[in-house]
Formats: sequence, C-alpha cells, structure tokens
Amino acid sequence: MNASTRILLVLFVSYAIASMLVAGSVPFDRAIGVCIRNCAQCKKMFGPYFLGQKCADSCVKYKGKLIPDCEDEGSIQPFLQALDSDY
Repeated sequence: MNASTRILLVLFVSYAIASMLVAGSVPFDRAIGVCIRNCAQCKKMFGPYFLGQKCADSCVKYKGKLIPDCEDEGSIQPFLQALDSDY
C-alpha cells in the first residue's frame, strides 16, 4: 500500500466518522427543540404559575430527555409554582 492510498483511506475514514457524529447529534437537537416548544406552550397555558425559564434550562441540561407535557402534572410539576395570594 503506497502513501497516497493510505492518505486517501485515512481521509475517507475521518470523513465517515465525522458524518456519523454529526448525523447522530440531530435527534438530540430535535428533542431539545420539542422540549423547549412544549415549555413555551405550558407557559402560555399556565402563565405566571409555570416557570418557563427553569423548564427550558432543564431541556438543555438533560438534552431533551425529559419532555414536559402540559396535560401531565407529573412531567411539569417541578416547573409549577403557587403564587402568593392576598387573602
């Protein structure tokens, strides 16, 4: 195997690995996007009772693995807060 063939082989393998890494990260980006959109939807639904920034920070921290569902209290419970009342 001559030097130019080795160089081409190394470049091809490097390109293949880089392509797999980039393609493998796409689902995480989509999951984070879905997570943040759901946080925004919950913020619209619950207004000041929902901590939208905390929800979005959680999306980034956990890479979209814990997606909030506005209709599932268990998934949004960490982001809910009770407002002080004047009663």
